[in-house]
Amino acid sequence: MMKSRSRWVYMLLMLLIGAFHILPFYLLFTTSFKPIDDLSSKWVLPETWNPDNFKNAWEQANMGSAFINNLVITAISLVFVVILGALAGYPLARVQTRLNKWVYNLFVSAMVVPPLTILVPLYKLVADLGGMNTYWAVILLHVTFQLPLSIFLFTGFIQTIPRELEEAAMVDGASRLGLFFRIIFPLLKPITATVMILTGIGVWNDYQFSVFFLQSSESQTLTVALSTFFSQYVSNVGWVAAGSLLSALPPIVLFLFLQKYFIRGLASGAVKG
Repeated sequence: MMKSRSRWVYMLLMLLIGAFHILPFYLLFTTSFKPIDDLSSKWVLPETWNPDNFKNAWEQANMGSAFINNLVITAISLVFVVILGALAGYPLARVQTRLNKWVYNLFVSAMVVPPLTILVPLYKLVADLGGMNTYWAVILLHVTFQLPLSIFLFTGFIQTIPRELEEAAMVDGASRLGLFFRIIFPLLKPITATVMILTGIGVWNDYQFSVFFLQSSESQTLTVALSTFFSQYVSNVGWVAAGSLLSALPPIVLFLFLQKYFIRGLASGAVKG
């Protein structure tokens, strides 16, 4: 009886937590389809569904160009963060030397450094290098600040992989680099998905780097373009909600496709550093 009651309490608690997280998306969804003259409560479905809000938001906020900028920056950043993080995490996990422990602790400590604290020298450095309004400068910044977490996660996960797999491959004459890409890297799918989700969402939703280093209208990302759009059309809630929903769709789709690997990566010791 006690177990059954505890199970119902647990399920009720989970439903409440789920509803708490779903409600903002419900409000965003319903508002994005409401015409400007719909004065009904924000909690009810639209009286007239108006998909033109998405078209107007896409055109007025210049979301086409901003969407491409986001895709390029996020995709290239993900490739570098995954490959460099895995390559750095492998020796840190397998070679237990004092130097490696010091390097690992250095990466872990870098995770707590807020980028805003060094934004002024970063701005001067990027401006002196001619990186304003360029992809490479923002990508380099994202990779730099996302790598510590990536290395932390990959190192912890690789430590859970049996060494016997590598020893057998080395007996067959495999090089250390070939061993990594042929044996170890294919086993990193769960933690790679975890890194891709955490890094992808962070880069896609970034505002602080984009607003300072991508100031031209041609190089603006979605967050900056939507920020300008919101200030201009704050009275048209339907357009604003539609623009927000469009910008949130890619991270949601990424998470839905990789969620099983994401959970498996965390459950398999990804945070055991």
